[in-house]
Amino acid sequence: MAANTGVSFPLASERELKQWARQEGLSAPLGAHWIEELKVYNFALYSKYATQVTLLLYSRDDAANPVKTIILDPLKNKSGRVWHCRVPESDMVQALYYAYQVDGPAPRERFEWHHFDPEKILLDPYARSVYFPPNFDRFAASRPGSNAGKAPLGLICKNSDHYDWENDVRPWHEADAVIYELHVRGFTRSPNSGVVEAKRGTFAGVVEKIPYLKDLGVTIVELMPVYQCDPEEGSVWGYMPLNFFSPHEAYGATNDVGELRNEFRDMVKALHKAGIEIILDVVYNHTCENDENGPVYSYKGIDNSTYYMISEDLPDHPYANFAGTGNTMHCANHTVRKLILDSMRYWVKEMHVDGFRFDLASILSRNTDGSLNSDDPPIFSEIATDPDLSGTRLIAEPWDAVGGYQLGVYGFQRSFPGIQWHQWNDRYRMDVQRVIKSDAGMIGPLMTRLYGSGDLFPDDEYFAFHPYQSINYVNSHDGFTLYDQVSYNNKVNLHDGLSPTLSWNCGWEGDQSVPPEVMSLRRKQAKNACAILFLSNGTPMFRAGDEFLQSQQGNNNPYNLDELNWLDWDRLNTHAENFRFFKMMLAFRKSHPSLCRSRFWRKDIEWFGVGPQPDLSYESRSLAFFLNGASQMDDDLYVLINTYWEPLTFEIQKPGPWLRVIDTGMSSPDDIVPPGQEVQLATQRYTANPRSVVVLVRKQTT
Repeated sequence: MAANTGVSFPLASERELKQWARQEGLSAPLGAHWIEELKVYNFALYSKYATQVTLLLYSRDDAANPVKTIILDPLKNKSGRVWHCRVPESDMVQALYYAYQVDGPAPRERFEWHHFDPEKILLDPYARSVYFPPNFDRFAASRPGSNAGKAPLGLICKNSDHYDWENDVRPWHEADAVIYELHVRGFTRSPNSGVVEAKRGTFAGVVEKIPYLKDLGVTIVELMPVYQCDPEEGSVWGYMPLNFFSPHEAYGATNDVGELRNEFRDMVKALHKAGIEIILDVVYNHTCENDENGPVYSYKGIDNSTYYMISEDLPDHPYANFAGTGNTMHCANHTVRKLILDSMRYWVKEMHVDGFRFDLASILSRNTDGSLNSDDPPIFSEIATDPDLSGTRLIAEPWDAVGGYQLGVYGFQRSFPGIQWHQWNDRYRMDVQRVIKSDAGMIGPLMTRLYGSGDLFPDDEYFAFHPYQSINYVNSHDGFTLYDQVSYNNKVNLHDGLSPTLSWNCGWEGDQSVPPEVMSLRRKQAKNACAILFLSNGTPMFRAGDEFLQSQQGNNNPYNLDELNWLDWDRLNTHAENFRFFKMMLAFRKSHPSLCRSRFWRKDIEWFGVGPQPDLSYESRSLAFFLNGASQMDDDLYVLINTYWEPLTFEIQKPGPWLRVIDTGMSSPDDIVPPGQEVQLATQRYTANPRSVVVLVRKQTT
């Protein structure tokens, strides 16, 4: 151990008092930052190839003509590849917004394919809030030349830490984890949402619905993208981000962009007080700047070949397109990885979110040449070793738009490089959808999915996966709603759907003049999907509105159709029995820890059919299993699944007494009963109605 020399080092603020820092500014942190003790703003922008950078400051009333223009001197205001300056508050001339102009060389070869335009007004990638002036124009950014007065600007704000979190405690859910995927605008935008008009479709609207979320029983809310998007791009879902630090201005109940962050924080704080985690669906794989025909808002004009993967198809199609949206973030580049991690840290430390779901996460593992790196892409180890991020909930959509598919393991190799990450299990989705529609040959796959998808997440000595790493879902924003899954054989889309259609309409296409018997079957099929989801080992997720049979009228990809994404809360009354079933099924799962475990069911599970052996033949459509609850200090469960279109009588292979808790083949309220109202079976035989799920409970004796 080194001896104590008695030397004391000056604090950062004391070092910054040195004359050179006052005159030149500092290269870190990136973005615009207020230094309270010095009453100055420090501006820092990364651009590897820029030859000239100009900082523009704007007043509240004029977004076209800067009140101050500062041309940065590379011999004075540059350190390495970062351009920086310091502006005292007294010299800010009451500026409220800022942007940059950046010039540099013409496009060269593949890895220096520049897109500099000295006239373009450029948004700082590290801006904490984005202001869109009244004359904002996407097309002005898509043409060469100036877009002054029509460009998004960064908000100049003082320290953002002055928010009262009131001793905010972040919840963490394990065995009782249930993820509820919702779209902020669509969740409460409808006039029948019960939310006051000023808050509909906003973060504040989500707060209004927290009692509903508590009543339903969900423990984790996953918000579809909330990062600032281009308001003129046309997407509703938010998967075309403009900036990775600022909340989307359309989700604010206030018109003050400066207050938007606090409105988001209010939502987080309220969810935490209710014991609900919040995770963000994030898009770090591409931006709204699109391809060579898209707008130049920020990254393109600042450092094109750093931020984006450049293809070999120059000059006609310079952008690699692994996201299917026109461009791909160059995640193998250190600067891009830093941007992503800085953004994540910001949302964790300053906005208190609990985790992230990564859209098209396989892109994070692509090398500079586009090849997949399944061994050790640097961004995964950087996240894993970051003290602020390593404890967050991390969920991957482990594929991309051009065939990169990294779910679980492949052969003897881990496919997705995030060792502890959860992963969206689309194999679960497709297999269960086929089970619900009574496809043949699905009993073996159903056993695998119920068990926790041990084929994809093996718990052997080598891989040591946990079943909770599988995010089990039957429906998500990508594809049909649960109701449309059982109501349409064919998509009714303006745009092609992103997911395979494994649906069955129960004998009647669509939602017009539906016969009562068809509607009854649809309700039952929705309950079957719910029951299988919550009886499966793993982490369940379902989309908002499925609990009351929300419909998108057969459209399984309404990413750009606003009203079609609004939840119709009148359906909560129309389909009250399905809401009741969902709510009680969540409660049933939470009360039986044997269902969701850190480890697989292993010796606690026994598989049967209508008799003592499971029927794995191609035409089989029946399965039963016994789950011993003793190891979890839980009751025993016996589950009967009949996907056949005729009733089947099961011989129960374990002695009773058995109590019937769930039977989707029965009418509500007998389809699921609360504790204390279970019905004891008189015999060891049970006839399961066509297309139904039955759950029996045997109480543990002390």
